[in-house]
This record gives sequence, C-alpha cells and structure tokens, in this order.
Amino acid sequence: MRLLFAEDDPDLRKAVTTLLERSGYSVDAVANGEDALAYAMGGGYDGIVLDWMMPKKDGIAVLCSLREGGDATPCMLLTAREAVEDRVKGLDAGADDYLAKPFSAPELLARIRAMLRRGNSWQPDLLTFGDAELDRDGMLLKCGGNSVRLNTKAFRTMELLMSRPGMVFSAERIMERVWGWDSDAEINVVWVNISFLRKKLAEIGSRVTITAVRGSGYVMEEKI
Repeated sequence: MRLLFAEDDPDLRKAVTTLLERSGYSVDAVANGEDALAYAMGGGYDGIVLDWMMPKKDGIAVLCSLREGGDATPCMLLTAREAVEDRVKGLDAGADDYLAKPFSAPELLARIRAMLRRGNSWQPDLLTFGDAELDRDGMLLKCGGNSVRLNTKAFRTMELLMSRPGMVFSAERIMERVWGWDSDAEINVVWVNISFLRKKLAEIGSRVTITAVRGSGYVMEEKI
C-alpha cells in the first residue's frame, strides 16, 4: 500500500519513513504542507499521515482542502497537542485518527492498519489469487506448503498485481506505486523485479504467472 507522510522534523521524517518502508509500505515523504497538498491532490494514496504543525501550510489546512475537494483518502494527524479541543478540531476537520507525540512505533503501525481497514482501501492481510497467497504481515509468498519471503520492492509489486488480478499495469504505473515519484531508479528496475517474482512463483510451484502485454504492461494470470 502507498502512503503519503508529511513531517517537517527531518529526523522524525526519516525514522518514520524507514519504519513504514520496512513494514511493507511504499512511502512518499514531504517536509511542508504545500508539498503535502500537492502530492495528495495527485492521488493514488491508500492513506495519508500529516503532522499538525508544518511550515507553509499546517496539517489541518491541508486536510480541510482535501476534504473540501472531495478527497476521502483515510488520514491521520500527528501532533504534540493533547488538549481535548485540539483532538475534536482535528477530527471535525475530517481526520480518521489522531495520534499524540511522542508515540511508539508499534502503536503508529497499529493505528495505520486500523485506519486503512476502515477506509475504502482496506485489503485483507492474506491476498489470494489462484493457488498463490501473499501474507501481507510477513511479506511471504505461498503456494501449498511452500513459501518464500520477498524483499520490500518485490512484495509491493506482488501486492499491487495480486490486489487487482486481470488488470494490466504499465511499467510507469508500477514504478510510481512501488518506487514513488521521487525515485531516481531507472524504469528497467521494474522488469528486473517482475523477472524476480516470476522465478519465485515458479520456485514455490505456483500456476500463477505475470504476463507481459506487449506495449501495455504486466498482468497477473493463472496458467490452466
């Protein structure tokens, strides 16, 4: 799943981004409210995490702009404000959850999972297609009694394809969803990642394969 994270503190931004990526999320991280709004309006996010106090535009202003524009993406506010009236203000602005700083890593991850379950982007922890299963908690690809642990980029690619089997994804779309807009990686990393996943599917004995559609992209299919 793809998240937008906005936080002006560089150390916290780096730490939380690393935590989320190691937990299997694709993350675009920004340092101010104007960038947060611009990225969010570009769409494609499953969830948004906003710091309340940011330069240029605060989290409440970003959230209000999104909600007024009809964007219903699940959103969590992070803030050092603990007063009840501040929590009420955040929730009334359209936040799905509110987490006070300082917070623990396990609680942040649990709240993000809960937020995504409540939103329209919710997906089960175990994705299935054909005889293949993807354990989203452990980043394990399974078939029968066989399993293999995927690296983060391979997991995100498999999650994207398996969540919408039969849909053709262009290499550019996969690049955006898995590596993010700000990545310096070349487009050929998508092909390398697809090749890696094909080998892992064959390794666990699955009939599922990833087919290249000439001129269009890649699609997940099951061999009969």
